[in-house]
Amino acid sequence: MMVQGFSHVTINVRDLSKSLTFYRDMLGMKVRHLVNTDAYLEWGTAWICIIERSDYEQVTHKHIGTDHIAFYISEKHFNEAVEILEKHNVKIVRGPIKRGVGWSVNFLDPDGTELELHTSTLEKRMTVWK
Repeated sequence: MMVQGFSHVTINVRDLSKSLTFYRDMLGMKVRHLVNTDAYLEWGTAWICIIERSDYEQVTHKHIGTDHIAFYISEKHFNEAVEILEKHNVKIVRGPIKRGVGWSVNFLDPDGTELELHTSTLEKRMTVWK
């Protein structure tokens, strides 16, 4: 088997409308498909699916599995993005901080899923490990 690249992430949410507003309006993702309980959003060449699961329990402690989902943002737009998160009272859980050669800020979506905006690429990050 030869995995050839990243495809998408699916995120379970409690309220599709509330989460759609967050991912579309706050993060600027484009809605490509929307039905009763799920939405597909795209930015650049990547995409996510958010699915309403009102009967799921919220994770309230550390667990094995995905720790967070990081999105690339240019350094030029990073400070403005942090200001927008703060203006909309989005809970920031780490940062903004310089990590390696890039800037990061970690924050929570409406259901507590940890997301990150990061300004570096893997190639740039590798330069501090060499």
